[in-house]
Amino acid sequence: MNELDVRLACGPAAGPESPRPVGRLGWRDGRSYFEYDPAFLEDPLPLSPFKLPVRPGLIEHRDHAFGPLPGVFDDSLPDGWGLLLMDRELQQRGVDPRTLNPLDRLHHLGRRTMGALTYHPPADVRSNDPSDLRLAELAANAADVQAGDAAELLPQLARAGGSPGGARPKVLVGVHGDRLVSGDDTLPPDHTPWLVKFRGNGDDLHTGRIEYACSLMARAAGIPMPDTRLFPARIGRRTEHFFGVARFDRGPLGERRHMHTLANLIHANFRVPSLDYTDLLKVTSTLTRHHADVVAAFRQMVFNVAINNRDDHAKNFAFLLAPNDPNAGWRLTPAYDIVPAPGPGGEHSTTVAGEGHSPNRDHCHRVAEAAGVRVAEADAAIDAVNTAVSNWPAYADDAGCPAAVSRRVAAELRVI
Repeated sequence: MNELDVRLACGPAAGPESPRPVGRLGWRDGRSYFEYDPAFLEDPLPLSPFKLPVRPGLIEHRDHAFGPLPGVFDDSLPDGWGLLLMDRELQQRGVDPRTLNPLDRLHHLGRRTMGALTYHPPADVRSNDPSDLRLAELAANAADVQAGDAAELLPQLARAGGSPGGARPKVLVGVHGDRLVSGDDTLPPDHTPWLVKFRGNGDDLHTGRIEYACSLMARAAGIPMPDTRLFPARIGRRTEHFFGVARFDRGPLGERRHMHTLANLIHANFRVPSLDYTDLLKVTSTLTRHHADVVAAFRQMVFNVAINNRDDHAKNFAFLLAPNDPNAGWRLTPAYDIVPAPGPGGEHSTTVAGEGHSPNRDHCHRVAEAAGVRVAEADAAIDAVNTAVSNWPAYADDAGCPAAVSRRVAAELRVI
């Protein structure tokens, strides 16, 4: 593809068949260009205020060190697992992924994107598959794909798992009672949108239970969290439990919300550690203008330090245009991907006041001071996190973690 129409499918008048035109995205000679639609210029929204501000005329993307597309469009593309699935699906169709440019991939996704931006014309104009999904079958196929052993990629997995980012296998589903359907596009009535994670290569059998227990602990620490639950699936002779999280880029009825990750908002390569938590809090303050969001970002930092989550890269923080009224501005999203995890070289991907290996309470206070978070606010957040972390065994028990697993995770936790 050399050109695509970009549309925004959020807000009360933006149904799946009539999203709002945003502009036209083009590709020529290895470079991308974008021009806002005249109607969008008359009633603009700050979809990417730092790197793609709304203005008339053709805009050439020049930040090639970051990537081939402006970050707001890169947020529509998967990485890791979703990219692997996309490539496998294209190969099954006889397409060599190496021949594709970024617009080809956006064309392939069309309406099947995270967030609220959609790309037209879509390559796949089929309606969402209303048939029931079987998690056990999808999990087995995902494991085979990761291992390179899959003779065939299930169409249901290609659709439901082809747009999320991150390394671990996952699927987008619509949930109604015990029924699950593909959730990559418009949902059937009465279905709510969820994301379900499978185990990745080398993951513990109880990975889902561990992440669910961490979500309970984070909520107890006062960190804004989406709804979470465990999805059981019978695999052979055992029942495995997969971690599920309610999607915050969708409303309760499946309506889309515009989301922008920190990495792509400021054009930071999330694969290369380059940011400090002072950067996160500064961007949060500048973008949202809500002190409560700055404090929430600080509390999430403390939690990551306390649970030894060193995979705290810049795509693991994001912002939403206010879901009920995009004109109301930006807010920090609920927390996600907060589990004990290694980082590059054994350090945090995002440093804490310059410290990546062994950040402590003093480093946290320095970040707070730089961001205008009062000492009392910082100490209250730290104390809440410490209390929650000290109660880890209770959350692990609620999640059904075996005692040995609970003890192993406890050894990674610490009081700040």
